[in-house]
Amino acid sequence: MFLLKKLISRGLFPLPLSLEIVCVGLYLLWFTRKQRTGKALVTFGTLLLAGLSYFFTANGLLQPLEHHYPPFDMTSRGEGALPAVRFIMVLGSRANTDPGVPITSRLSSELMVRLVEGMRLHRELPGSKLILSGDNGSAEGMSQVAEALGVSPQDVILSPTPRDTEEEALRVAPLLGQAPFILVTSAAHMPRAMGLFRRRGLQPLPAPTDYLAPRHAIEPEDVFPSAFNLFKSQTAFYEYLGLAWAEVRGKI
Repeated sequence: MFLLKKLISRGLFPLPLSLEIVCVGLYLLWFTRKQRTGKALVTFGTLLLAGLSYFFTANGLLQPLEHHYPPFDMTSRGEGALPAVRFIMVLGSRANTDPGVPITSRLSSELMVRLVEGMRLHRELPGSKLILSGDNGSAEGMSQVAEALGVSPQDVILSPTPRDTEEEALRVAPLLGQAPFILVTSAAHMPRAMGLFRRRGLQPLPAPTDYLAPRHAIEPEDVFPSAFNLFKSQTAFYEYLGLAWAEVRGKI
């Protein structure tokens, strides 16, 4: 089921979906008499790919997700507002185990940003523990980088087996119980993560990071399509699909 979920979701990402529509249209144009339908599908697939590659579309899809929760600010909560918080959990993402590159290059950019935010909060909250989660070398890679940058091994707890956010919540539930803890993940992923963790009866405090679509003045390059904007649209698609799937299954 896990592998099937991954395959189906990736087939609905902007680039594969657009190409699938175009390919069906080309098939109709070349091998059937349904010329109007074929032309319509090729046109629609091309416009879909182009539209999702623009700044305005990509940011419009991402910003409702990324700004659902504000950044975590220790100072705004006042002195003594977090006495019960002992754990800071950083959710996993893509990583690799290539020994031929530095340990900082074994973490994806989003995972590195998550880790740095978790370390920052860890330093601001004396006595806290970092829970580093994720399979395929994600948790171990973050642990190596954290220790190389000065975090004590005694302050790190590894959860290296979860394959997705739902499993991450399941694995740490016995450790965290009803105690509040800080949850660090990408801003676009935070609404789904909060829903999944709360469904397990946990008490996460959101600390979003890795903003891909921060609000800023329009730049000249924003009027042109780009691969990065297509990536932002893909990230939004992935999260909306994940939210829909979790709601259908009653997980959030």
